[in-house]
Amino acid sequence: MTIFPKGGRKGQDSKDLSIRCPSCRQIGMFYGMYGIPDLGWYEPVPNEHNAGFPAFAGIRICPNIKCNALVFVAINPEGSLITYPPETLDFDASQIPDPIVQSLQEAIRCHAASCYRASALMVRRVLEELCDDKEAKGKDLKARIANLSSVAIIPTELLAAADELRVLGNDAAHIEAKAYDQIGREECELAIELAKELLKAVYQYQSLVARLRTLKKTQLSSPQP
Repeated sequence: MTIFPKGGRKGQDSKDLSIRCPSCRQIGMFYGMYGIPDLGWYEPVPNEHNAGFPAFAGIRICPNIKCNALVFVAINPEGSLITYPPETLDFDASQIPDPIVQSLQEAIRCHAASCYRASALMVRRVLEELCDDKEAKGKDLKARIANLSSVAIIPTELLAAADELRVLGNDAAHIEAKAYDQIGREECELAIELAKELLKAVYQYQSLVARLRTLKKTQLSSPQP
């Protein structure tokens, strides 16, 4: 590995990057901190002496003035961006009970850390806590998910998706379960997105409609000019 002189590449102090902040979860343009240059280096190519792939690492600061979190970034020779803490998927937690929020946040953090089986397990726990909160009865989680339609207004497609999340969680927990060939980044991202849509249907859509109706009543009761 060859390190660039003076801690940075000639003609470059730090590269501006568009990142979702691991702390406040807002997307923004992250700039270098106080002119501190990036550390650049070449990764040597096997069996070659004078060639290499450029890479760099440095510190960025969140542009959100209410956050200003520090993020360590690196671009590897393949061009992939690595951040620490890692970027996480976005999630609106409004109107959702705290235990469910905590489980989904843990699933999201596990996904960000590439712990995909752990993430799938936590998505399954989200389903269990949803059933507990809505008092959906049944002999097992499959039956309780099916019973959700009797205690909450949920589209049929989302109920089917919830059962798929249960199956994915089973595969993550049990060696003998083979419904899915693998549990990787794509499977976990889809599982988390479906879980978010399910929680929206149960907890958030009704609140949005109620807010709209409140505004309607307020406007109707206001004196007309």
